Amino acid sequence: MTARPVLALANVSVSYGGVEVLAVPALEVGQGEVLSVIGPNGSGKSTLLRVLGLLERPIRGEVRFRGRPVDARRALAERRRMAMVFQLPLLADMTVARNVMLGLAFRGAGGDAIEARVARWLERLNIAPLRDQRARTLSGGQAQRVALARALVLEPEVLLLDEPFSGLDEPTRGALLPDVAAILRADRVTTVFVTHDRGEAQALADRVAVLMGGRILQLDETARVFHAPASEEVARFVGVETIVTGRVLTSDHGVTAVHVAGHTLEVAAAGRPGDLVRLGIRPEDVTLMLPTERAPLSSARNYLTGTIARLVPATPATRVVVDVGFPLVATVTARSIVDLGLAEGLPVTAAFKASAAHLIGPV
Repeated sequence: MTARPVLALANVSVSYGGVEVLAVPALEVGQGEVLSVIGPNGSGKSTLLRVLGLLERPIRGEVRFRGRPVDARRALAERRRMAMVFQLPLLADMTVARNVMLGLAFRGAGGDAIEARVARWLERLNIAPLRDQRARTLSGGQAQRVALARALVLEPEVLLLDEPFSGLDEPTRGALLPDVAAILRADRVTTVFVTHDRGEAQALADRVAVLMGGRILQLDETARVFHAPASEEVARFVGVETIVTGRVLTSDHGVTAVHVAGHTLEVAAAGRPGDLVRLGIRPEDVTLMLPTERAPLSSARNYLTGTIARLVPATPATRVVVDVGFPLVATVTARSIVDLGLAEGLPVTAAFKASAAHLIGPV
């Protein structure tokens, strides 16, 4: 990280009932970055967010705000420099405008300048026409927009988001997520965003921390976490569905040939000949075509012929499992399913680039 850290943890540990639920040797959140913390339910994500937000004190370790350790005496003052949005909006039974103004009122602000700030954030979150509507009449998406406006109107130095989209239906979530992403990028709001949804992390985050069992297994730029996971456990969580074992045959000029189930696959990575390795391929990186089709002009280096073993309908794409000597998973649009006439038992060719395959590590 090159940006100056706003928040940092050092040797932090949290235990409940004598059981350690969070252990973070080091974590820094840089000025203006969006850090997403992802992991399965029960992995410690919300606990980590509460520690960062100074709502929970670790039994061991240190929380630093702009380089200074935060103790009990200073915690309230530093907390007022942050704002938090939860999964449930928790709005008061008053108008939208008054809800957005609530945090400012708690902090003793008032006057015409406050009205202008409220109006600005109502506009930016596309809820200005709702300003005089009572909170209890709002839809879930509208209420969450109000909660976000109430946090952002404070102009916090740190914004903490605890799964704010998880209670929304897909169309509402799909409309809100780009709006929030645009605001965070335009204003460079320092943000820690907790989610179990991989797509949300990819849409919002500059960096991603993968938290499992209370420990950060990988912390890196978003693209690297999703396309170069550090372990098989991380790979499976971030959506790498095909993970197979192979043996390195050769490695030259950044391209490694790996023997897998009778195939020689080319991988854009360095390997050591003779090593037994685990190889991961994301389903969206696999293209399917009929064996009678001519291979399109592309940089794909790997072509495997097999038979469709299973079609699993899903949104927004269908998962197609192809038996190529090992189960290779591809995601295909509904239109492509129809156009190609894909069905179980149909022979197909699966293609993917050398850069799409990732060496997770030696066995």
